[in-house]
Amino acid sequence: MFCYQCEQTNRGTGCVEMGVCGKDPTIAALQDLLVYVTRGIAAYAVRARALGVTDPDADRFIIEALFTTVTNVNFHPTRLQKTLRQAADVKDRLKTRYEEAALKAGQAPDTLTGASAWTYEDDLDTLVLQGNAVSIPLRMIHQGEERTGLQELMLYGLKGAAAYYHHAFTQGKSDDAVMAAHHELLDLLNQDEAPMEALVAAVLRVGEVNYQVMRLLDEAHTERFGHPEPTSVRVTPVAGKAILVSGHDLPDLAALLEQTAGLGINVYTHGEMLPGHGYPKLKAHPHLAGNYGGAWQNQAEEFDRFPGAILMTTNCIQRPRSAYMDRIFTSGLVAWPGVRHIADQNFALVIEAALAAPGFAESAPEDTILVGFGRAAVLGVADQVIEAVKSGELKRFFLIGGCDGARPGRNYFTEMAQAVPNDCAILTLACGKYRFNKMEFGTVAGLPRLLDMGQCNDAYSAIQVALALAEAFECGVNDLPLSFVLSWYEQKAVAILLTLLHLGVKNIRIGPSLPAFVTPSVLNLLVETFGLTPTGTVEADLQAMLA
Repeated sequence: MFCYQCEQTNRGTGCVEMGVCGKDPTIAALQDLLVYVTRGIAAYAVRARALGVTDPDADRFIIEALFTTVTNVNFHPTRLQKTLRQAADVKDRLKTRYEEAALKAGQAPDTLTGASAWTYEDDLDTLVLQGNAVSIPLRMIHQGEERTGLQELMLYGLKGAAAYYHHAFTQGKSDDAVMAAHHELLDLLNQDEAPMEALVAAVLRVGEVNYQVMRLLDEAHTERFGHPEPTSVRVTPVAGKAILVSGHDLPDLAALLEQTAGLGINVYTHGEMLPGHGYPKLKAHPHLAGNYGGAWQNQAEEFDRFPGAILMTTNCIQRPRSAYMDRIFTSGLVAWPGVRHIADQNFALVIEAALAAPGFAESAPEDTILVGFGRAAVLGVADQVIEAVKSGELKRFFLIGGCDGARPGRNYFTEMAQAVPNDCAILTLACGKYRFNKMEFGTVAGLPRLLDMGQCNDAYSAIQVALALAEAFECGVNDLPLSFVLSWYEQKAVAILLTLLHLGVKNIRIGPSLPAFVTPSVLNLLVETFGLTPTGTVEADLQAMLA
């Protein structure tokens, strides 16, 4: 196996024997194959679409397949093999529809090879061998590290966009132009001789696509649950039976809250579910008791201590410990061998496990943090913010956030937040905020200095705030007193970075280490074009940003 799609990849070069995330060579090969055949489906989708033929089932499969291969989603070999068999069926059906449409139009159908000609084999050893045959090292040999790196940068951004699109799609939001772009970009990966200029342009187009996807997801959340509003969230437990919800899927949280109403079970958020407390229709449930624990990488220890049932939605799952194996459940596309899966939002088994567990014996002293500073909340006090900036009372904004992880060096983000001057505000989002969100930062210009804007996908909300402020000050985003300091871990962070680059945002600092798939020449291009900068020391970086 070879995988370098996440920040914690082994030695910063690639996992080759076992994934840091927990996937073994078999899982890696199955995921490689799934991406490979998905490219083949996309090739037929592009050609069918040109003849007026679309296939919503194939579209949905492409999104689910890409999301399935995001880091820390699906570790279940049987489910992956089932998905691969489904991929072969989807490809064959779309191939037939395309060929029929071409003949009806009086055209000779293209004869496609490579990913488009792949067929499913039952023998697992054959699958693994085929997976190795489409792996990154061989592509590096045949087409070079730079081309391969650009292709992977584009692919990982697409995976991130697909994850967000899946969240939006399951809530009734879709955009045919988004799907058409996915098809075209995936098909570009089938073209080994595509010009480098085309790959660079495609990378930025991924960012454009992800921007539209995040808009759809923002609409889905705010239309269903209301706009987030500043809310105090309890971070200490309350006596009673308990369920912990982790991941990113707000509809799963909503369904669980509805099904547990009146049962005497307290529901707690974990990780990227924390922002759920800011949505009016979610926090209206009185048994949404608070947040427990921190970011995803601490889940094994935190889940071990949690005295109730655990629901793992979307990605971020780690190898479960035996101590809680009988009370952890997955939903959506998440899968781990031996963990019970909830496929239909019927959480009766989760509720049963919670009632059987001891729950918290007593309440701890109450401690709270503040969340819910979405774009509506921030722009609601825009006049106050603008006046504070003009008067000099509020000197600068620092957006410090992103994906958290376990690799050493991430204390940089804690120290950066602590070092930000008292006359500056800190915007944060995603699980990177857990590095400092329980610290006291006080106020500036009558506003909290730390403004939690939500999940990773809520980067869209932060962008809207920046665009509105730029309009108010009659300048560009890069002229605002705003600095970006981003941590990254997996592919959704890649998608967000590409969105920022697509929008022309410059001088972003990113860390704690640069992606292994970004070659020196590509990094040089990003530095020269966008001023993208690896994080250095807190003192030097802060001085440069304040200057």
